[in-house]
Amino acid sequence: MQDSTPLVVGIDVGGTKTHLRARAGRSSVADHVRTSSGWRPHDPAGAAAWLAALLREALPPDTSASAVAVGGHACETPRQCAQIRSSLEAVLHVPCVVVGDAELLVPAAGLDKGVGLVAGTGSVAVGRLADGSPVQVGGWGAALGDEGGSAGLVREAARAAWAAHDRGEAPDELAQGLIAAFGVGEVPALGAALESATDVSAEWGRHAPVVFAAAERGSRIARAVIADGGRSLAALVVRLAERGVAVDDVVVAGSTVLSQPALYTSFTTSLTESVPGARPRPLRAAPVEGALALAHALI
Repeated sequence: MQDSTPLVVGIDVGGTKTHLRARAGRSSVADHVRTSSGWRPHDPAGAAAWLAALLREALPPDTSASAVAVGGHACETPRQCAQIRSSLEAVLHVPCVVVGDAELLVPAAGLDKGVGLVAGTGSVAVGRLADGSPVQVGGWGAALGDEGGSAGLVREAARAAWAAHDRGEAPDELAQGLIAAFGVGEVPALGAALESATDVSAEWGRHAPVVFAAAERGSRIARAVIADGGRSLAALVVRLAERGVAVDDVVVAGSTVLSQPALYTSFTTSLTESVPGARPRPLRAAPVEGALALAHALI
């Protein structure tokens, strides 16, 4: 039987994996990781059913949540998040909150306000206006945006390699790496190889190490692509500042930006130049901690 201590649940639904943590007071009740297969955030009822099934899977028998907070991948608008929240509350009958997964970063860092910036496979930045209204910039997917994320970097690297080919330059370390990675015979074939991807973000993004390896081997073009990617990430923060979001603290997460010093340095250098008062903070806690903080606020 569950005691009287409220059980709060935080869920971070990422693009590939989902992390659920549950606590009663200071006691850990569950810490569960699974794939995000089946997550369909554009179907509110289906998303709520998926989350409810996750709770049944992760929580011990005879326990139930007192409050649930979810940071969901591809929850892109306040209306979409509100629809999932309403559906989830109808199933669970407890207070819930649903936000985009990037909104977990600021509370995960122990902050009340600031910018959450993610650069993993894709890239996005989020913040809130003084009245609490959420603002998101970026996150348009690899075909249209996601500059500074792994998929966007590969797209821009292919464009740069093709431009060098059109200038009559011999394939450098970057072009050679992309040709090998995509299994084609020459630079002009890269376009068809990229277009044939069925899951654009994942299939392009997995080749991002080629770009960083080429830069380390001396490719001037790869270094320029990485530098541009870092400047594009800083531009997301500038866009939020221009819309009235407080950008004093910028909490940074994502496997690409935090694992590649050249990209992170380009980002922080450009951020300092563009928004001198902004403080970049690499996230050290798991983003699910931000969901737990939001769940606690519901009690």
